[in-house]
Amino acid sequence: MRRVVCHGARLSLRDVTPADVAALHAVYGDPQATQHMPFRPLTLDEVSRLVEEAVEAAVAEPRLLYVLAVVDSERHHVIGVARLHIEAEHPHSAEIGFGLHPDQWGRGVGTDLVRLLLSFGFKQLGLHRVWGARSPANLPAQLAMLTAGMVEEGRVRHHLRTPDGWRDSIVHSALEDEWRER
Repeated sequence: MRRVVCHGARLSLRDVTPADVAALHAVYGDPQATQHMPFRPLTLDEVSRLVEEAVEAAVAEPRLLYVLAVVDSERHHVIGVARLHIEAEHPHSAEIGFGLHPDQWGRGVGTDLVRLLLSFGFKQLGLHRVWGARSPANLPAQLAMLTAGMVEEGRVRHHLRTPDGWRDSIVHSALEDEWRER
């Protein structure tokens, strides 16, 4: 099993563990933090099941799903969650997603997190393409991805079914050679 440990200046990424359930529930259970996600806030039991699934995915061969705790490097607190999902039919490409506790918003943490995910994907996993999809209304995610060096590719209409109906997604991506040039 490949254990993830990835350090940046302000953040670190590591595999989630059952001890992270309460901290992750502070994100996944918060209506403000989940406003752009395709689901309603999750219960503690639902977050616990997600963590169990993430722990199982961490031992799969080949490993295609990385669910990572986002840790504040100074205080060593879990402040968010990040996902990197390698596409089985296109193993050179992976989708990222992330969520941060609202008290972290507006401080550039999202940009740092996207940069760290790109570094992990390109340097440690040897990917060629990393992409992410966001809600059209999620302007902070747009800013984080663009500032981190991702390119906006376009809109996928009615991409996700949410509790409120169908939602479009705006896709951003980064390519390995472009990322290395930065």
